[in-house]
Amino acid sequence: MIALSPKARRSARERAMQFLFGLEFTGYPWQERLEIFWETNPSRPPVRQYADALIGGVMERREELDAGIDAALDRWTPERVGRIERNVLRVALFEMRHGDGVPAGVAINEAIEVVRQFTTDESAAFVNAVLDRLKDK
Repeated sequence: MIALSPKARRSARERAMQFLFGLEFTGYPWQERLEIFWETNPSRPPVRQYADALIGGVMERREELDAGIDAALDRWTPERVGRIERNVLRVALFEMRHGDGVPAGVAINEAIEVVRQFTTDESAAFVNAVLDRLKDK
């Protein structure tokens, strides 16, 4: 993927989650909405480039990622997973399985920090547990 600082990668992960979360409510084709998202959420070019790669990867593999996430749920139905948590899980699982040089532990830690910023510590624990089950699969 793209070489950039850990801080820039975190910003890209946050932007990717925000875009994917917003897409859940619209149903619009994601490619058509991406430029509008960047107009209203300006970011430095490296952040945008990495976020675009994450968004594209998640959207191309969404069914595969969701199937993996759903299989790793313990005492939860897929419908119970919040939209923020679902999209953080998608981004992290994409990085774990398809990211270039992103160790599973880094993807998990970053997902925990991103979800904690937008939700609660309980959500962070949930994301950690699901990703921990997925890290060796």
